[in-house]
Amino acid sequence: MALPGDLWAELPAEKRIFCSVLLFSWAVYLWEAFLAHRQRRVYRTTTHVPQELGQIMDSETFEKSRLYQLDKSTFSFWSGLYSEVEGTMILLCGGIPFLWNLSGRISGRAGFGPEYEIVQSLVFLLLATLFSAVTGLPWSLYNTFIIEEKHGFNQQTLGFFLKDAIKKFIVTQCILLPVTSLLLYIIKIGGDYFFIYAWLFTLVVSLVLVTIYADYIAPLFDKFIPLPEGELKQQIETMAKSIDFPLTKVYVVEGSKRSSHSNAYFYGFFKNKRIVLFDTLLEDYSALNKEPAEGEDGENEETKSKTKNKKQGCKNEEVLAVLGHELGHWKLGHTVKNIIISQMNSFLCFFLFAVLIGRKELFAAFGFYDTQPTLIGLMIIFQFIFSPYNEVLSFCLTVLSRRFEFQADAFAKELGKAKDLYSALIKLNKDNLGFPVSDWIFSMWHYSHPPLLERLQALKDAKQE
Repeated sequence: MALPGDLWAELPAEKRIFCSVLLFSWAVYLWEAFLAHRQRRVYRTTTHVPQELGQIMDSETFEKSRLYQLDKSTFSFWSGLYSEVEGTMILLCGGIPFLWNLSGRISGRAGFGPEYEIVQSLVFLLLATLFSAVTGLPWSLYNTFIIEEKHGFNQQTLGFFLKDAIKKFIVTQCILLPVTSLLLYIIKIGGDYFFIYAWLFTLVVSLVLVTIYADYIAPLFDKFIPLPEGELKQQIETMAKSIDFPLTKVYVVEGSKRSSHSNAYFYGFFKNKRIVLFDTLLEDYSALNKEPAEGEDGENEETKSKTKNKKQGCKNEEVLAVLGHELGHWKLGHTVKNIIISQMNSFLCFFLFAVLIGRKELFAAFGFYDTQPTLIGLMIIFQFIFSPYNEVLSFCLTVLSRRFEFQADAFAKELGKAKDLYSALIKLNKDNLGFPVSDWIFSMWHYSHPPLLERLQALKDAKQE
């Protein structure tokens, strides 16, 4: 009687590769589902404010955040299950070679034969992203207009949402297709050292996109306006100057027209740094804290006016504390370190891709017996073969990110912002309905930011000092 190990060894290499990919994908899904189940149990059973949170969170907000996170977790379970089943069916039914052959027929009708592999690859990419957008649309609609709407975050109308989705798809294609065509061309003509040229190309593209995103891409979706002259702007400039941050502009983005969630970030290279504040972060600036003017039309026809009874956002001192934390990431070199790690990983992946691209059994495992298209090779190797490595890397980066967050908080302390950051974190957690209690394994695996209580305890120690 043959043992399972013997049967496995007797399988062709391509079958072993295919089964391994499928089994690992489901192993990751089951692990994620297990973690999510543990966290949902926390949401269901923690119905009263824990004693250590009594001074920072009232029972009403605690219950709202609990129900919000429970709804999000349940939604995530069903959307994740659908995504896993969909991916499995695509692999089992030969969806990838089918779409590649369909792309070949479409490009052939346009006068491009099989020798025009890059053209066929672009058609394949367009069809694949279109399929993803269409199948993901119902889930996105439900998340926005059921869950986010139910808990008071959604500010969009259906018309605004659909126009935004179409615009995102078009902008994505305008970037993705040219970049992919150039990458494929570089791989084709690069010779034995194509992986170096491909890596350098993706490095340049990523740096260019980071540089132009806030100036040319983000304004296509949200309105960016300079922060008006006043006390807050002067205080931001003074703080930036005190740590030698080369600030050139401060913008406010009208994020309130789509969501009441808040955020802040900086961007730019060398001596050209800009800071972006979401209007929902600023208590004195948020449209959600203001009554709409009489007869005000325009954008109100596309975005709902949902004035809240309570103030949202932070006071100026708290905004400065939040920025002190963000600027800490820059001062401590976290941004540069993340770029270096990302590019080292990218180089390693392209090198391994160069080693593996000639293995015909990798293509045969996914239904490509007669051809080995470069784009398909990129998809197979980066998405499927590297998936175990990607999971380990993702966890390591999550651990590193939490370390960076503590360091940035400590930097804000050194600026004398411990008290204001303490209150800002509480307000932001409340405004965003963050649930402050988490399962330790779920937190360890998923949270790129330390749990609220841990951050507050570190800041509390500084306040007492």
